[in-house]
Amino acid sequence: MDKNFTAVDVIRAKRDGERLSNEQIAWVVDAYTREVVAEEQMAALAMAIFLRGMDAAEIAAWTGAMIDSGSRLSLDVSRPTVDKHSTGGVGDKITLPLAPLVATCGAAVPQLSGRGLGHTGGTLDKLESIPGWRAALSTEEITRQLREVGAVVCAATDGLAPADRKLYALRDVTGTVESVPLIASSIMSKKIAEGSAGLVLDVKTGSGAFMKTPERARELAHTLVRIGAAHGVATTAVLTEMGTPLGRAVGNAVEVAEAVEVLKGGGPADVVELTLVLAREMLTLARLSDVDPAAVLASGAAYETWCRMIAAQGGDPDAPLPKPAWVHVVEAPRDGVLSRLDAYAVGVAAWRLGAGRARKEDAVHPAAGVVLHAKPGDTVSAGAPLLELHTDTPDAIPAALDSLHAAIEIGEPAPDRPLVLDTIRS
Repeated sequence: MDKNFTAVDVIRAKRDGERLSNEQIAWVVDAYTREVVAEEQMAALAMAIFLRGMDAAEIAAWTGAMIDSGSRLSLDVSRPTVDKHSTGGVGDKITLPLAPLVATCGAAVPQLSGRGLGHTGGTLDKLESIPGWRAALSTEEITRQLREVGAVVCAATDGLAPADRKLYALRDVTGTVESVPLIASSIMSKKIAEGSAGLVLDVKTGSGAFMKTPERARELAHTLVRIGAAHGVATTAVLTEMGTPLGRAVGNAVEVAEAVEVLKGGGPADVVELTLVLAREMLTLARLSDVDPAAVLASGAAYETWCRMIAAQGGDPDAPLPKPAWVHVVEAPRDGVLSRLDAYAVGVAAWRLGAGRARKEDAVHPAAGVVLHAKPGDTVSAGAPLLELHTDTPDAIPAALDSLHAAIEIGEPAPDRPLVLDTIRS
C-alpha cells in the first residue's frame, strides 16, 4: 500500500470537491482500519463526503476498499446463491418468511442480518425471542446449513468488512448517517463480502424509513444497483412504501408469530404481497423463475424449511413465544375510518416499550411490541381497540402513548398508496 498519502491531504481534497483516486481511497480505508488514520480524521472525511458527495466510480472504489479490509465468504454450495437486504422499516419481518420460502424454491439464501437501533427493528432480535436460537455461527456452520437446509439467518462473521463496522459507529455519532455514498457502500460491502451471486434490495421510503422521500430512496436504490454491477453481483432494488407499519405486529416475538402465520398460509395481505414480490425477484436472479413462490407458500413446504432452519441454529420452532407482563389497549376515540397510522410513531412506541435499543449494548425485551387491530382504510367504532401495547415494564407505557399522540387520525379514507413503488434492475 502506497505510504505517500496523508489523511489531511485526502480530507482537503474531498473538502474542496475533488474526486478521490482509487489509490487514495484504498489507502485511507486501510489506514483507518489499522488505526493509522485517527477517528477525528475519518470523522472529518466522512463529513466532507456527506457535504461534497462521491461519483459512481468513487463509491465503487470505497465499497471495494471496505470489502478488502476483511475476508470474503466462499460459499461452496451446489444451489444458486441469492440474498436480500432491507434498508429498515417498522414491522418489517419479511426476511423471516422470505428466506425459507426462497430456499424451498431451490436457491441458497445466506442472510447475514443485523440488530435494531432506534425505531427500526432488527432481524436477529426478533429471532432471539425463539427459545434456544443462536445468531452467531462460524463460516463452516453457515456453509453446512446452506447445504443441508438451504437458508441461514445469522450475524455477520467478524472478518467481514471490519472497516464498515468502525465507520458505521463513527457515522452514528457524527451526523453523517444519511450520506447516500456512505449508506450504499456500507450495505454493499457487507453483502458482496457474503459471496452471494445475486442480491435483492428492499429500499423503503416514508415516515418509518431512513429515506423519507421517494426521490432520496430512488437515488439510494440506483446507487446500490450500480455498486452491485461494478462488483459483478446481479442486483435488483425494489422501492417500497413505509408510511404505515408492515403487517399487524411490530416488535420481536409478535413479529415472529406473524411470520409463522404467513408460512402456514395466512398472515396479513401486505406481508404476503411483499414476501412474494421479493421472492420472485430473488428467484429471477437465481435463474429459478419457473418456480411459483405463491404455490410453494400455499403448500406449507416453506414452513417445514423454517422449522429446519430454526432447529439447525439451536431453536425450538414449537416452543411458546414470550408473552408480555403488561398489555395496554389503545381505543378508538370515535366512530369513523382510520385514515392514518404513522409508521415512525409506532416504531418509536415499540422501541420505548422495550422492543428496540437506544445504544448497541442495550438489551431488548422479546415480548415487547405493538399489535395493530386496525390499519388505514378500516372502519372503527368508538371504544374499539386500535392498538395493543405489549411490555414487561409498565412504566414505559406513558412514553409509548406520548409517541402515538399525533400518529392516529380518524376521518375520511386516505387514497390507496401501492406497497411497491418501483423496481430498478442492473
